[in-house]
Formats: sequence, C-alpha cells, structure tokens
Amino acid sequence: MDLRKLKKLIDLVQESGIAELEITEGEEKVRISRGGLVSAASQGAAPAVAFPPAAPAAAVPAAPEAAAAEPAPGGEGHAVKAPMVGTFYRAPSPEARPFVEVGQVVKQGDTVCVIEAMKLMNEIEADASGTVNAILVENGQPVEYGQALFIIG
Repeated sequence: MDLRKLKKLIDLVQESGIAELEITEGEEKVRISRGGLVSAASQGAAPAVAFPPAAPAAAVPAAPEAAAAEPAPGGEGHAVKAPMVGTFYRAPSPEARPFVEVGQVVKQGDTVCVIEAMKLMNEIEADASGTVNAILVENGQPVEYGQALFIIG
C-alpha cells in the first residue's frame, strides 16, 4: 500500500475520533487503532508498530500553516516533521555526504533526509523554504510519526 495512503488513513483516524479502522486492498491489509497498534500485512505476518495515543481532533493542526505557528523544539522556525515511523538517515548511503547541514539554505521540495520504513527508503522533502537551523535527530535513530526532524527558519 502506498505510504501517502497510509498517512491519510492515520490522519483520518486522528481527525474523526473513530477508535479503529481496517482496510483490505487485494492481499494487503492495514489496521489502525487509536492508542493501540498499527499493523500491515502482505501475504502473512508483518511487524506491528506501536503509536502513542492520538491527540483529540481539535488539537491536531489541520494545515501546514498551523504547524508552522507552533513553537518547535530546538529553535525558532518551521519544524519539518516525520510523515511516517521508521529509521532516520541524513544521507542516501553510509559513504555519501548528508543531504543537508545546519546553516544550509533549502527550498521547498528539496530532499532533506531519508526514512527507512518496512525496508523501503522514502525521501523526505522540505515543506518550507529557508535555512536549516537545527537537525533534531541523530543519523540511524528511529523516528515516530509527526516527530520534528529539522527546524527551518
């Protein structure tokens, strides 16, 4: 199942207040529970990933502008957040140089990191233009959905 679809489904569960959502698409099956487990299966058992309890719908920002207005941990500016659970990597491969460094100017749409999720490498793009003020996650560390990765000012 496409990761964008998964993110939309997670957002739907958070915003609607429903306790659980299960969708089957061919042989793929996704089950999302608030405050419980999210699991995806394709032809057999797959790993289950625990999510923290979802915030009430009123507390979830509805637009990127609302997210930019929140004070970001680690400095002033816009927080680029993880769109999925996975492992954070600053570079496309171990011997390559990082996508961005603190002080570097980025444009909206520039790749800033990769998140490995379910053995897939997903390029994460800057959702705002500006200067990278802080990198909040260490290379190779696990990240949660919605976790701030970078501060762009």
